Amino acid sequence: MKLYELIKKLPVLEMTADKETEVTGICSDSRKVSSGCIFVAIKGLTSDGHRFIRNAVKDGASVIICEEKCEERIPYIRVPNSRNAMALVSAAWFGYPAERMNMIGVTGTSGKTTSTHLIRHILQSTTHQRIGMIGTNGNYIGEEFIHTEYTTPDSYELHALLRRMADAGCSTVVMEVSSHSLAQDRVDGICFDVAAFTNLSQDHLDFHHNMEEYARTKKHLFSMCKKACINLDDAYAKYMMQGISCPVMTTSIERKDTDLYVKDIHLSASSVSFEAVCGEENAAVQLAIPGLFSVHNALTAISVCMQAGISLQQCAEALSSAKGVKGRVETVPVPGDYTVVIDYSHKPDALENVLKTLRPITKGRLIVLFGCGGDRDREKRPVMGKVASENSDLVVVTSDNPRTEQPEKIIEEITAGLTGSKTPYHVICDRVEAIHWVLDNAHKDDVILLAGKGHEDYQVIGHEKHHMDEREIVADYLKEKSVL
Repeated sequence: MKLYELIKKLPVLEMTADKETEVTGICSDSRKVSSGCIFVAIKGLTSDGHRFIRNAVKDGASVIICEEKCEERIPYIRVPNSRNAMALVSAAWFGYPAERMNMIGVTGTSGKTTSTHLIRHILQSTTHQRIGMIGTNGNYIGEEFIHTEYTTPDSYELHALLRRMADAGCSTVVMEVSSHSLAQDRVDGICFDVAAFTNLSQDHLDFHHNMEEYARTKKHLFSMCKKACINLDDAYAKYMMQGISCPVMTTSIERKDTDLYVKDIHLSASSVSFEAVCGEENAAVQLAIPGLFSVHNALTAISVCMQAGISLQQCAEALSSAKGVKGRVETVPVPGDYTVVIDYSHKPDALENVLKTLRPITKGRLIVLFGCGGDRDREKRPVMGKVASENSDLVVVTSDNPRTEQPEKIIEEITAGLTGSKTPYHVICDRVEAIHWVLDNAHKDDVILLAGKGHEDYQVIGHEKHHMDEREIVADYLKEKSVL
């Protein structure tokens, strides 16, 4: 492909490269440079790609895209933002696949995964078309599942995936849009047909520094969309709506002055039901996912699909056959007279929500086992401890993904939030051992919440992943106990 075809949308500050140069590929990792490729020099959190420009040229890069002036002999294109440039040239390289499909983006602290799954289910059920999905639990091209490591891939991988989806005949792509991807310009150049905001609470402050920056990053999605859906029950909803120029559909489970609201909510141990109201229309909704937060997720899904042209009644009918998401209030089979639930809740509000969901169906003790991830937001650790103690009968503090931190130090910061609490707690650093202890000490009618890992089947220690699936841990331990 000719260089000029790739840089049509770039905000070029300076260019010494020949626009007729034949380009063989694009990369931002100097170790992956091949002859004839474009090397995009990106300033990262721990390293600066500009330091490797000479090496990239030596290894065959024909053009450099960068933010700083290069040596005179190096053919380069200087731009204001290399990350933005990487996204734009990646889109061009793959033929702008997002423009061939309807793009739906969901952002927020909690609820993105379940909301996108529900949106995908509604669209598949009502349009009978192939739907692509990109998110935390994995990616889908129709029914083909693709494992993923990140909520939102980097821009090159994202457009490569969108190309596969377009070629496979997907009519729509539903994707979680993380704050990291927005801050790092990974989704630049994509125009979303519909974008939705679920909520905002404390998370990722190791990256965003404060809640104001975090909110500002999320809000950026609504400068990239044609229609928006906003949950007005969230404290940040007013901020998200400021300056939005596109049509907005508002939702609420607390207010009646919104475009889409609910009446007659009924919660059970296995489902939620409610009446959804939009103007003169109303529809009975039954969803087999428990918890008040499931009503919020359902409203997000309904509002997005209505903005995409699906009727309220069609949405309601489709949701009646929707299933829960792996690692979200997932019940694990056990032979005893107690219940084990796995949930991905690794943020204060998510942990509080799931504990409040489980409380009404708990006849015995509500026990929560959790830890906090290393090399991530430290401020939320004592908050998580406080939330756990205030909403359960027994807390077991253990390890999550410690990464490069000492698990004991993370636990110390969590237990600071338990100071003064009357709720008993145990500290067992080894997560497997902690799960075994909880199972050994379960009583009749107890509900045990294993929080934080959810769909993950691994634990990150240092820089390495080790297989660890809590479903297997529970099953194997109970099987071993039954043999003894």
